Amino acid sequence: MKVFLGMEMRALAAIAVALLVAPAVAFAQTDEIQVYDGAIADRGVFNITWHNNFTPKGQKTPAFPGGLANDKTLNGVTEWAYGVTDWFEAGLYLPLYSISKDRGATINGGKIRLLFAVPHADDRGFFYAVNFEFSYNSKHWDERRFTSEIRPIIGWHLHPVDIIVNPILDNSYHGGFKSLDLAPATRVAYNVSKTWAMAVEEYADLGPLRQFHPASEQSHQLYAVFDHSTKFGDIEAGVGFGLTGASDRVTFKLMLMRDIYTPAKR
Repeated sequence: MKVFLGMEMRALAAIAVALLVAPAVAFAQTDEIQVYDGAIADRGVFNITWHNNFTPKGQKTPAFPGGLANDKTLNGVTEWAYGVTDWFEAGLYLPLYSISKDRGATINGGKIRLLFAVPHADDRGFFYAVNFEFSYNSKHWDERRFTSEIRPIIGWHLHPVDIIVNPILDNSYHGGFKSLDLAPATRVAYNVSKTWAMAVEEYADLGPLRQFHPASEQSHQLYAVFDHSTKFGDIEAGVGFGLTGASDRVTFKLMLMRDIYTPAKR
C-alpha cells in the first residue's frame, strides 16, 4: 500500500518531528523494519525483541563513502524494553550488528528509546503514541555519530482490520527543520484469529523536507507480513519488494518477541 506519495504530502510532516537518513539515491541500512502500533509492555514487565533482516538483492552502492552496502547484508539488533507506567515504555537497542559480504561481522552502535502511548492502546478503536529514539552510530553505519528519530503513531483497530501509520522523521542534527527526512511506514492488517494476522506494510524514504527526492529516487518497499502469537512468544516475519530503482529489490525480516520477566501479582 502506497501512502504519502507526492509533494502535497509535505503537510503531514507537521505532525511529526524527527531524523535524517542519507540524502542520496542509495539509502542507508536499517536495523529495525517494524510499524509501531502503540502497544507497550505492562507496568513492571521486561521483554525482549530480536530483530533481523537480510537483503539478498539490494543496493550495491553505500549511502556514503565507507558505509555498508545493503546487498547481501544481514542487519540485526536486540531490543530490551521495560514497562514503566501504563503510558510509558523505556527501551534499549544493544547491540546493533551487521554481517556483510565486504566487512564481515561489525558492531554498529546502540540506541535508547522512549515510547509514550495512550494507555491500553490495544483495546481502543483509535489510538496514538509517539516514540523517541537516540542513536550512537559507528562510522560505517551512519555519516554522523549521533542521530535521532521521532515516530508519531496513529492507528485504528476496526476489528478485524488494523490501520496504522508512522510518519517518521529522521534527524541528523544538521541543517535545521527542513533537513529532517520523512520516512513514513504504514501497516494494514487483517486479524484472522487472536493468534494469527496477515498484513501489508509499506516503508518509504521520501527525502528531506526542504525538497523531496524525485519519485524515481525515493525508496519504497512493499512487504507481505504475518504475525503469530504462541505460548513461547510472538513471531513477525515478512518479505519486502522494492517498488523503485532506489529501493532494495528483496528483503526478508524476522522479529521474535517474548516477555522475560513479569512481576508477581500481589
